[in-house]
Amino acid sequence: MELKHIIDELEKLAPISLQESYDNCGLLTGNPEQFITGALLCLDCTEAVINDAIEKKCNLIIAHHPIIFSGLKKITGSNYVERTIIKALQHNIAIYACHTNLDNLKEGVNHKIAQKIGLINCQILLPKKYTQKKLVTFVPTANLEAVSNKLFEAGAGHIGNYSHCSFFIDGVGSFKGNAHSNPFVGDKETLHLEKEIRLEVVFDAFKQHDVILALKSEHPYEEVAFDIFNLENTNESIGSGLIGELEIPMPEIDFLNHLKSVFNLKTLKHTSLLNKDVKKIAICGGSGSFLLKNAINSKSDIYISSDFKYHEFFDAENQILIADIGHYESEQFTPEIFYEVISNKFPTFALYLTEVNTNPVNYF
Repeated sequence: MELKHIIDELEKLAPISLQESYDNCGLLTGNPEQFITGALLCLDCTEAVINDAIEKKCNLIIAHHPIIFSGLKKITGSNYVERTIIKALQHNIAIYACHTNLDNLKEGVNHKIAQKIGLINCQILLPKKYTQKKLVTFVPTANLEAVSNKLFEAGAGHIGNYSHCSFFIDGVGSFKGNAHSNPFVGDKETLHLEKEIRLEVVFDAFKQHDVILALKSEHPYEEVAFDIFNLENTNESIGSGLIGELEIPMPEIDFLNHLKSVFNLKTLKHTSLLNKDVKKIAICGGSGSFLLKNAINSKSDIYISSDFKYHEFFDAENQILIADIGHYESEQFTPEIFYEVISNKFPTFALYLTEVNTNPVNYF
């Protein structure tokens, strides 16, 4: 199939607009019109992964971490990034990265970690603001249900665990079409008053294009009046980290051993034990020290993440147990998300999880 169809499915799950400002998600090499015969899924795209793709006859690699992170001023093969890009181009292999846009989803990277650990009642640790908008429009009374349903189908009206959320109030609208108009009701060049409903719905900002298209496709008026407002509300479905609970509390040592087993850890760095059971758990795949205060404020018993610096372990101040399980180790199951999304939509498409261990950190 064409690459753009695979990209569409990935970006329905994790829109590019949700990536952090420093990131470089999306298509890094290749053409959206390129015909794809198979995809290799990985955490990191390296030369060894390119070789794995060639061996498996895959001309698409979907990675969590972007191989091109900062600007490239030359491509001469002087480092592993340049050599990886050169080999991908030589073999016509497209590379797509789905990074912080996947981290920021409630059903993304951290959700996969929570699944592996066995957490319930999960919610975002640090929800983001300014990711939602509100549509206000005015609809003839008889068309309210049809227009509302079309907006709901486009993704508007979802708030937390609820769908089909809207607000409406009766009113009267006025308009006067000119000689070139084609009014749905009333006559040209005549002032018309029409009973209308003021309809309001909230939507995720990245859905704005689809929501407006849905409105215009179903609204009966030749010229549709509507307003879009930016909201400062926090979005409980988008943000950093995750909080969840164990169904049955575990002693700290038992839980740390559980982590070692689930993530296949040879070693695990942690702060001093607090001598209490673990019930509430905060997690952040990858580098998560920036969320430590949020984890403490959430009253979690343990914070699972990676890449803590020496002095940052002191910041736990015996209020929380920090478990640094390693960057690669925390995100190793992320390719499973790609597999689930693509295989659910295209069940006969050739998908492979790479057999290459790209962890640059070794333990002796």
